[in-house]
Amino acid sequence: MDTQIKERIERSETRIFKAIFPNTTNHYNTLFGGTALQLMDEVSFICATRFSRKKVVTVSSDKVDFKKSIPEGSIVELVATVTKVGNTSCEVTVDIFKEKMYDYSREKAVTGKFTFVALDDDKKAISIL
Repeated sequence: MDTQIKERIERSETRIFKAIFPNTTNHYNTLFGGTALQLMDEVSFICATRFSRKKVVTVSSDKVDFKKSIPEGSIVELVATVTKVGNTSCEVTVDIFKEKMYDYSREKAVTGKFTFVALDDDKKAISIL
């Protein structure tokens, strides 16, 4: 991979922290899957935009694995990184790490991939670089 692209990937890594409150949980008092997907799409969009500095849209989400539940009262960190670059698109992998609010434990809870395409003002695909 080109050095310039590697540098862009490194600079575009995006991290967001959130506290998990009751309004984002289900009847098991764990984070709703749909809310997790919304947060993942948002952080991956920011990452893809920072990478390309172009208008991008989500065209697919793929293989989202919910490995651990995220209880109410947790802190989560979403980490988005560009993992693949095509002509008009890029793939962003998002990991969600959960932490207990009053403890130093941390573990990966969710992983997923999102693909974005760069668009011009007429909504036609353009080079992402």
